Amino acid sequence: MPVTLSDRLSAELSGLRESGLLISPRVLDAPQHARTTVDGREVVNLASNNYLGFANHPALKARAAEYLQKWGVGAGAVRTIAGTLRIHEELEEQIAGFKHTGSALVLHSGFSTNQGVLGGLLKEGDLVVSDELNHASIIDGLRLTKATRKVFKHADPEDLDRVLRENPTEGLIMVVTDGVFSMDGDLAPLDRLVEVARRYGAVTYVDDAHGSGVMGAQGRGTVHHFGFEYADDVIQVGTLSKAWGGVGGYAAGHAGLRQLLINRARPYLFSTAQAPATVGALAAALDEVQRDPTLMERLWANTRYFKAELGRLGFDTFGSVTPITPVIFGEAPAAFEASRRLFDEGIFAVGLGFPTVPRTLARIRNIVTAEHTRDDLDRALAAYEKVGRALGTIGG
Repeated sequence: MPVTLSDRLSAELSGLRESGLLISPRVLDAPQHARTTVDGREVVNLASNNYLGFANHPALKARAAEYLQKWGVGAGAVRTIAGTLRIHEELEEQIAGFKHTGSALVLHSGFSTNQGVLGGLLKEGDLVVSDELNHASIIDGLRLTKATRKVFKHADPEDLDRVLRENPTEGLIMVVTDGVFSMDGDLAPLDRLVEVARRYGAVTYVDDAHGSGVMGAQGRGTVHHFGFEYADDVIQVGTLSKAWGGVGGYAAGHAGLRQLLINRARPYLFSTAQAPATVGALAAALDEVQRDPTLMERLWANTRYFKAELGRLGFDTFGSVTPITPVIFGEAPAAFEASRRLFDEGIFAVGLGFPTVPRTLARIRNIVTAEHTRDDLDRALAAYEKVGRALGTIGG
């Protein structure tokens, strides 16, 4: 007898439940802010990717409403048939100008962007070398290609050099890395990785989901931070759902990249274009970050303060150098229990365990934003101290 759907679901869910890994998302009852309401309780929010406070920003909401009234609720078709509105192309020109690249294309999410760009560029006979800690969307995007796939040790230019040296090819060579790694909050050493890639004639592909809006002047990203924004042999992709407060993905780089992706990127070819309100909000976000320098200043001042105080209390933040600040608890049950206790103290910070992170490195990932006040952060630090001492994570 074949396995029934009910049996499969029951077995899988029981296994997750018994291992302490079953996820039950909490529900927000108010807009995304530094302080919000979760499951009916007001909390300090350290769980969202709303780095610049744009998710409920008045300027973004006003532009979204303007575009909604003028352009309607939907585009009505895929971009290649009848779904390309003038505002789509204007947003892409705006992104290319902001990123200092020859072209840009907007897709539907950061995840689908990696599928579309990697699948559209790489062919059989090509070589792609990927950082071992790259995001799941990169891993899945590479699985869709027929290129030869190799992995190099995390953020290790010497190991990248070894892999490239041992795998010569006549096809396109691509080095793929996150810009900011989403679980650890560390930066890819792009200056050294690009140097190695160029030695072998390789293109460097940077997923800057957590770097765009965070790193570089005015949030132009990790590629800008390292000085490669004008380089035709560097491709940057990312999401528009984190610092930019909306939803979508982008690919920016060589002047010819956009035109090829219009013809080859399957998520672009087979998905209805983004809604006008979303386009308006994203256009306003790009304007706002350039208009108001205090956004980036507050983001980084809050980041430095929170990291320093966690370190003073004795927590292991895993060497993070970005607003992503992990606090290591070891095994998943300990991280989940810490998250529950923090919530009881009015702090919304989510525990992460295997398979999202390695088994012995379960953590709570905190993201500090420009919107947090010093009072928010002090309240969170007091809760962390209480919970950390109670669980024995820090000394009492």
